[in-house]
Amino acid sequence: MSDKYNLFSVYFHPFAQLPKYNVDSGLTIQKIPNMYTLFAAPVFTNDAVVLGILLLILAFIFVTSNSDNPKWQKFYTFVPSLLLCYFIPSIFNSLGLISGEESNLYFVASRYLLPASLVLLTLSIDFKGIIGLGPKAIIMFLAGTVGIMIGGPLALITVSYFAPEMTAGAGPEALWRGLSTIAGSWIGGGANQTAMFEVFDPSADLFSAMVTVDIIVANIWLAFLLYGAGISEKIDAWFKADASPITELRKKIEDYRANVAKIPTLADITTIVAVGFVITAIGHLGADAIAPWIGENFPQLSNLSLDSEFF
Repeated sequence: MSDKYNLFSVYFHPFAQLPKYNVDSGLTIQKIPNMYTLFAAPVFTNDAVVLGILLLILAFIFVTSNSDNPKWQKFYTFVPSLLLCYFIPSIFNSLGLISGEESNLYFVASRYLLPASLVLLTLSIDFKGIIGLGPKAIIMFLAGTVGIMIGGPLALITVSYFAPEMTAGAGPEALWRGLSTIAGSWIGGGANQTAMFEVFDPSADLFSAMVTVDIIVANIWLAFLLYGAGISEKIDAWFKADASPITELRKKIEDYRANVAKIPTLADITTIVAVGFVITAIGHLGADAIAPWIGENFPQLSNLSLDSEFF
């Protein structure tokens, strides 16, 4: 294998996990079709250091994306900031500076921070305001959700007729597993996408590809939405749509926020954090008892991940 040491090529695929071959030098060869990648052990193995690096990357991206500098504004016109949030850490991972396999940060974030964020997200939903929009708006929201849920399976069935090789994956490489994460993102955002990743367990390579598709499509669609928002009155007049309930709800929310807006105290922040993590703890406590019981008595439900203690 020594003749392959001269070829050093970096595999820039986010979250790539490839078969490894240990060699006597302590280095690692990762086999890729028609190429080999030579890696040493990750440079930074301390999770505190890795967390600092990741937060520094995020801070750099968000600061520059909100900068008034014309160069940065032009750059982020073509490169979505959210894509960089995934892409730059993946480069660090591919270069061997950090390692997603050896770090416990993802486990902590997915098991504790993610459920808490979902709790706080759902607690902030104004159900009364949504009901006040009327049946047409609710039907529209539900139709969009159902459309996303059945759109993936219909797309797979359609593509399988003329390109069966694209849908021939099995196990973690099955394309439907990746599409489930996109559906989760379009229905409930990034946190829900991560939840679907935990439930359906697509391969790391497949998930990274789906994240890229999700971000690119979302930014293209966002451009249409922003353009439509600027001519919303013309669109409403063309479709003869009554947007007054949405306008009233938006004004109501703005007025409410203006009335309750304040600088949060330590007690406020502590209460918010406690609510999120206490409900998360209750969920884990229930899962520790319910999931094994389902696995023992209803093993067929494992296909729906109902025997999982996490999702």
